[in-house]
Amino acid sequence: MKRITLILAIILGALTTASAQKIGYINTETILNKIPAYKTAQGQLERLRDQYQKEIETGYQKIEALYTTYQNDKVLLTEDMKKRREDEIINREKEVKDLQLKYFGQDGALTKKSEELLKPIQDRVMSAVKEVAADDGYAIILDAANNPSMIFTNPRYDISDKVIGKLGYK
Repeated sequence: MKRITLILAIILGALTTASAQKIGYINTETILNKIPAYKTAQGQLERLRDQYQKEIETGYQKIEALYTTYQNDKVLLTEDMKKRREDEIINREKEVKDLQLKYFGQDGALTKKSEELLKPIQDRVMSAVKEVAADDGYAIILDAANNPSMIFTNPRYDISDKVIGKLGYK
C-alpha cells in the first residue's frame, strides 16, 4: 500500500511539474515561406530536379527506341548480333539507372544541393526558435508542420510570428 501511495505521489508531482512548463508550437512551413532565400533555394532545386528528370526521361526514350529497332530487326539478325544488341540495351538501361541514382539517390546530387542550399536557412530558423524559447521560458516547442499527431492547436500558443520576427521578417 505504501508503494502505491509513493508511486501516486511521484506521478502527481511529475504532472504538477509538467503542467507548470510553457509549451508552444511553430509551423516551419509558415516560417520558411516568409524567408526569400528559402523561396529562391526551392526554385533552384525545382529547376535542377526538372533538368535531371528530363535527362533521365531522354535516356529511357533512347532505350525504348533501341528496343523497338531491335524487335523490328530481330528476325534478320544472327544470334551473335542479337546478343550484342541485347547487351547494348541492357548496358544503356544500367547507365540510365545509375544516372538516376546519382541524381536522385540518398546521397545523390539533388540531396547534396538541397542540403547545401537549405541547411543554412534551417539552422537560422532553429537558432531563432531556441532564442525565442529561452527568452520566453518555453520548455517545449513542437512543430505543427511536421507533426501529424497534432490534431488541434490553439493559435494562442503559436509562436511562429515571434520566430519570424526574430529572423528579421514580417
